[in-house]
Amino acid sequence: MVAMIIGTVGVSLLLIGFGLNISNRLSETSKTYLILNIVGSLMAAWYAYVGEVYPFIVLEIVWALVAFVRLINVSKVKVET
Repeated sequence: MVAMIIGTVGVSLLLIGFGLNISNRLSETSKTYLILNIVGSLMAAWYAYVGEVYPFIVLEIVWALVAFVRLINVSKVKVET
């Protein structure tokens, strides 16, 4: 039951970020958007791990890494300007 809650929250965070982005309330470079993607995808990856759904684990880990790299790059740009 705990795993289901974590997976549901994770996917919900991803969908919230996506919805806010396509409604122009958060940009793709917003720290909030990127953090929603990182946390949501890691939670979803953990849920996939518990369920032994390996392709989904790979997808979510890659998603989290890409969002993390983007967050670092966005943070560097804002510090430099």
